Amino acid sequence: MSDLYKVLGVERNATEKAIQSAYRKLAKQHHPDVNKGNPASTERFKELSAAYAILSDPEKRVRYDRGEIDATGAERAPRGFHGDPGARTAHAEGGAFGMEDFEDLFARAFSKRGRTGFAQKGEDAHYTLTVSFLDAANGVTHRLNLPDGKNLDVTVPAGIRDGQTLRLKGQGAPGIGNGPPGDALIEISIAPHRFFKREGNDIILELPVTLKEAVLGAKVSVPTIKGPVTLTVPPNANTGTRLRLKERGIRGGHQFVDLKIVLPPTPDPELRAFLESWEPAVTVDPRRGLEEG
Repeated sequence: MSDLYKVLGVERNATEKAIQSAYRKLAKQHHPDVNKGNPASTERFKELSAAYAILSDPEKRVRYDRGEIDATGAERAPRGFHGDPGARTAHAEGGAFGMEDFEDLFARAFSKRGRTGFAQKGEDAHYTLTVSFLDAANGVTHRLNLPDGKNLDVTVPAGIRDGQTLRLKGQGAPGIGNGPPGDALIEISIAPHRFFKREGNDIILELPVTLKEAVLGAKVSVPTIKGPVTLTVPPNANTGTRLRLKERGIRGGHQFVDLKIVLPPTPDPELRAFLESWEPAVTVDPRRGLEEG
């Protein structure tokens, strides 16, 4: 069975922050949205999530380190029971005290406390949910597969940020006696996008344009987080020219489009012939000032 620390690539004495950082890095790398059609990455992502579910929970981590639960979170039989030849056997009246008696003792003890009014809230459950950049920007309802095989539908609000935690009341461990159940705490990890970047509530996009579009101006299709729109490229635009699409960002933010002039992948004989014979009316040194300082 896998060592959870090796799964995340951390030492056994790693801090909570180091474990979180390792998980985020690997989860984003192997997220299914980034590796579509790659079943190996999907399985790796599931393995990472299961490992983080245990190591990110302080109590579960301690129990895992002690050997009380295995890598799936399942209980392990205590030493001294079920055939451990090197340990003593506990006895009660009338014979051996087996595991069933041990569990029954706890069940009766908690039942008694419940009848006398004992109540304790159940433990909070900690999970991490990785969502795509667009789902985080626009909001989505995502089904979280829990280590025990159950599912939990999580509503991710539009504009959520990487590292934010959602609280689902009553979705944690059951309470003891008359105590209420704990909550589910869902930490959101956002997978990077291929070309969108987020700055505050603004979206940044680098848009390739042809030399002709940059010189003469053009109307071009531009992707946004809510679908493509038409953008007017002004004449004589240059690499680095920034254009704004108003309120096309997150929660009223804008989308900024940075132009980047791209030449054809193969030589264009007519363009080359024109430039060889062309004498610009105004000569400009684009590297002026680089030699200073």
